[in-house]
Amino acid sequence: MEEYLNRGIKEIISQFPEVAEILNKYNIGCVPCNVGTCLLKDVVEIHNLPEDEEQELMIRIAKAVYPDRDIKIPKITRKPKSRELKYSPPIKKLVDEHVLIKRLIALIPDIIENMDLSTKEGKGLILDSVDFIRAYADKYHHAKEEDILFKYFDQNLDIVKTMLTDHEAGRSHVRCVVEGVKNKDKAAVAEHLNGYKELLTEHIKKEDEILYPWMDRGLTVSQIGEIYQKFNEADKNKGEGVAKKHEEFIFALEEKFYKAGKVELLPLFLRKARSGINSRK
Repeated sequence: MEEYLNRGIKEIISQFPEVAEILNKYNIGCVPCNVGTCLLKDVVEIHNLPEDEEQELMIRIAKAVYPDRDIKIPKITRKPKSRELKYSPPIKKLVDEHVLIKRLIALIPDIIENMDLSTKEGKGLILDSVDFIRAYADKYHHAKEEDILFKYFDQNLDIVKTMLTDHEAGRSHVRCVVEGVKNKDKAAVAEHLNGYKELLTEHIKKEDEILYPWMDRGLTVSQIGEIYQKFNEADKNKGEGVAKKHEEFIFALEEKFYKAGKVELLPLFLRKARSGINSRK
């Protein structure tokens, strides 16, 4: 079994298809990954399963690889695990930025439903959303990942390459949205806004629950301090008030749909605030 721990997961899945089903049962998404160069031992480490689940997973994979043999599972030595997600300060900063991006994603269905490319105001709604994606989600948030955080890790790692591929796919969707607005092609705009929504929903989940915790476990205290300082410098270079400006845009968009009766789309804190205001009238 030792030799398979050091083999690529896609190679193992190709040779032993049952392994794909086993991984899926543990919510390990190697099967749809479009890069797939991770070693089996790296896949297990990155997903940070509790020791009992990890042992169970490895036993099931061993039986799939050697169905007629009783295989001893080698112990994979690594740092003590915790299933509770606790982020270092720089990583927490990225997680918090995801919250604002998710608020835009939550509004995409209503942006599409209310799309009007025949008026300046209607086109402006789409293009303002594109501006948020490009200026905040990409140049403000993704830039910190690509230019700072990811540089502390091997760029050839499967999980890093997958995140970078997602970033490029998101940019492609946005370019197509802009082209659709230019051509007044509502179907294309809707297709690529939905594509962006689906992509970023999964992308953020992978980062918050898998990538970031794994990176945190591999960073030293000194590196965490360096990254945090670099993040703050990067934000400062973007100009004061950038984050506030984009949060105000999202707030205004949520208010727009709130007034249209789309209360369920609003974040809980905003719904409570509005409920309090209404009760005092």
